[in-house]
Amino acid sequence: MVSMEQQSSPSMRWLRRYRSFFIILLFIIAIQLFLAYKSRDIDLAGALRTQRDIHESTPESSPAVPPAAPANVVPVAKQLGFQPECDINAKEAISALQRAKTKDCRQHIAHIACAIQAGRFYASQLQSSCPAGNHTANVALGCYRDEKDSRLLGGYFASLKTSNSPSSCVELCLQSGYPYAGVQYSRECFCGFDAPPSSAKLPDSSCNMKCLGHAKEICGGFYAMNVYETGIAKFTAQLAASSAPPGEEQVRIAFLLTLNGRALRQVHRLLRALYAPQHVYYIHVDARQDYLYRKLLELEPKFPNIRLARKRFSTIWGGASLLTMLLQCMQDLLKSSWQWDFVINLSESDFPVKTLDKLVDFMSANRGRNFVKGHGRETQRFIQKQGLDKTFVECDTHMWRIGDRKLPAGIQVDGGSDWVALSRPFVSYVTHPAKEDTLLQELLRIFRHTLLPAESFFHTVLRNTQHCHSYVDNNLHVTNWKRKQGCKCQYKHVVDWCGCSPNDFKPEDWARLQATEQKSLFFARKFEPIINQAVLLQLEEWLYGPYTNDYANLHGYWQSLYHHEDVHSAGDDLTRTIGDSLMRLAVQQTKLKHQLQAEQLLELTHYLHRDQYKGFLVRFSAQRRNDSKQLQLETRVRPVQLGKLARNARFSKRLRNFEVSTDFDQKEQVARNFAKMLGPKSELVLSYTYQGVAETRDDAAHSYNLTLLWLDPLGRLQDFNELHVEESQLDVINHSKTLLKQPLTPGIWTAKLIGRSSIYAQLKFLVSPLAYSNGSPLETAAAAKTLNGGLTLSLPEDFELPVEWQQHLDNDNDVFALREEALANAQLTGQQLHARIDELVGKFFQLRETCEVNGETRVLPELPLCQDTAWSSLASDPKSDIEALLKRR
Repeated sequence: MVSMEQQSSPSMRWLRRYRSFFIILLFIIAIQLFLAYKSRDIDLAGALRTQRDIHESTPESSPAVPPAAPANVVPVAKQLGFQPECDINAKEAISALQRAKTKDCRQHIAHIACAIQAGRFYASQLQSSCPAGNHTANVALGCYRDEKDSRLLGGYFASLKTSNSPSSCVELCLQSGYPYAGVQYSRECFCGFDAPPSSAKLPDSSCNMKCLGHAKEICGGFYAMNVYETGIAKFTAQLAASSAPPGEEQVRIAFLLTLNGRALRQVHRLLRALYAPQHVYYIHVDARQDYLYRKLLELEPKFPNIRLARKRFSTIWGGASLLTMLLQCMQDLLKSSWQWDFVINLSESDFPVKTLDKLVDFMSANRGRNFVKGHGRETQRFIQKQGLDKTFVECDTHMWRIGDRKLPAGIQVDGGSDWVALSRPFVSYVTHPAKEDTLLQELLRIFRHTLLPAESFFHTVLRNTQHCHSYVDNNLHVTNWKRKQGCKCQYKHVVDWCGCSPNDFKPEDWARLQATEQKSLFFARKFEPIINQAVLLQLEEWLYGPYTNDYANLHGYWQSLYHHEDVHSAGDDLTRTIGDSLMRLAVQQTKLKHQLQAEQLLELTHYLHRDQYKGFLVRFSAQRRNDSKQLQLETRVRPVQLGKLARNARFSKRLRNFEVSTDFDQKEQVARNFAKMLGPKSELVLSYTYQGVAETRDDAAHSYNLTLLWLDPLGRLQDFNELHVEESQLDVINHSKTLLKQPLTPGIWTAKLIGRSSIYAQLKFLVSPLAYSNGSPLETAAAAKTLNGGLTLSLPEDFELPVEWQQHLDNDNDVFALREEALANAQLTGQQLHARIDELVGKFFQLRETCEVNGETRVLPELPLCQDTAWSSLASDPKSDIEALLKRR
């Protein structure tokens, strides 16, 4: 019988032969497991996992940088137009230099980039002057026991794999506003508000692991933490008082209105809601807005407490110029003879949600305090999402990101909203920095090169100066944030970053406004009556009582589109071209068309009724030929686009608002070019609404793969978009952009929405020729051809046209004939050009009704007087009547 030992001897001999190999293999596997364990972030924070924001990770908001030449290719002096003072190595600075348009801007970027590179631009350390009590920076408190389920310092956690040390952790925690910092397990940094309990004290020998960022220092141990003071006291925002003591003198408020756009009537409406003789109204109008500035300047002789800023700035979204403008306006207010206690900044998009007397009572109870709204999130995440760890430079109407930066040690960073209510003492301090006040001087330097600086500057100054105990975490506003709609990177054309913007209030948001009644909130934003006026009417009735049934033109809204006194530029060329044409066509409609001659386009005004766009109003002067008598007329015009929908197609039956325009606002889901004026330089966008189905069973739902064809006036395919549409229970608004080479060919374009074998929708729209160039009339054929002679194809030459699309295009013979005609039309000037424009404009703009502006004598008595109509820009509009304020004085 063979023994068991003999039976197993072959396998045992095999194991003994390769024993060394197996030992080596097991050793390698063990090393790999250990390295993998050391390289991963170990979840020692337990319940804190949801709060952790890795300090070295990238921000959630991806910065948007337009593509440029390879960032490692440094522009040479010949390309820049000057010799930089250093060899710039920051990739983002190089990208900015390659994209900046003017030499002055490139020099500005290069100067700052070189100063940063040389280490002489930003301070490395600043000293806070907010009282710290008994706290001293970097004081070691000892080694303490930590627990997974009950953290010793539970405020914030970061894994600093390459840089952890006591000093770096203290700096991080101080910046985030924590009085205590702790290092643990070589790589981990913890922050907290409360001192560790004495019961958790361990012998110093229990903290024995070297720091990954500094091998000569100790960074805790396994569940053992070295704890340090950061040098600041625990910050607690002040609680606002709800009522003033009896006999307390009421405060005076300086309302700082920072305005943009052309919504004059809404500004008047805001002033009506805020006005009282004892308060001050200081108005800054963007330097590009001539119309709004001229019209509001008319208020100064009538109201001694309303004044417009003479030093005006051209501000952009997120720009450093916003902070510069606010500080300059605050300086102006301090220099004035007006007596005021608070400054509150507002825009044309703000409106009160409480009456003025309630605001005054509240502010009187909180004299000397400063109202700002904090970000409400972890500070390090806020810094990254806000781009505070980047340097930005504003020039060429753009915020250029030129590289990373390290914020100075020794200060707390805070921020949130740029709408604030500041006390006069703090305004005086922040606008007049003393030479010896290094802290304020350096903070000004930092925030002049920061994205959205007004959202952080005042907060950070408050937290780090003697004014820290006047901080109230409330900016008196409720803001209509809808992040899904408002965060669309819609500002990337002016800033190298993806930003967000709040939505306009609409009736469906009414509950949010009602909820402010029992809160210390006094303003809401945003409101745009050109988007929705119904919610404003509802708010006004809530505050001041219901409007009467016979209130004149309650549901009408007018907003300026063009005024002849504006500084003319290329931006007005299209508006003036179409406006002039409509003026000529309006004269042709009158009974005295042979006796009248159109003279000058005066104004164009949008008109809406019950939030429905009713067209725009063309106001112009004319002259009677036989006696040269002057008169003014105003005509209401509705833009039209000629659309057709397939009758029996399921998809087409639910297709609504199928139109081509420009300036599509993804946030509000509307094209802002309400007048549908399109020209050779327009960036076309098609938008449509697909109606939802009330009840959709899963087996009945449909989806569609469609193609949108863009055909020019010659019948050529210029671009196409692939669309995927799915049925849903809600209405869905979609839009599709084109990539067309400019200038576009003037004439009648066609957009066709097709499936595999049929057309679902077709739209004809006008791209008008231009009669002006850079504000001046076209006078030569060469100049006309440059603007109106766009005949190039946008698609590549080697583009292979699908066979099924060919039926939708014109044949080559037709294209050739139309091309010859287009070449001739492109060189037209003077009366011939006007005649062609009038022919085209007459097909796509309907003249609905005309009135005569009141004069000494009537020239066209068959027409109504404009002030007697409900639609004219001269019709009664008491809800925006600023003159009514004079009766309150």
